[in-house]
Amino acid sequence: MAKKKREALVVASKVKAYIKGQKMMTSSEALEAISDRVYDLLDAAAARAKANRRSTVKAQDL
Repeated sequence: MAKKKREALVVASKVKAYIKGQKMMTSSEALEAISDRVYDLLDAAAARAKANRRSTVKAQDL
């Protein structure tokens, strides 16, 4: 089954500028992979908050 296309959660120009500042280049697939990692991080943080009976995701959940 194909993976559902999700909206980007990162600002491409900011990510590219940061990587360029490291004297590196950004591949076309990198931005999607970074956004996927952010989704994973947020999903895990939300699950942790729910497990702790909270409806607010806090820094400690990350």
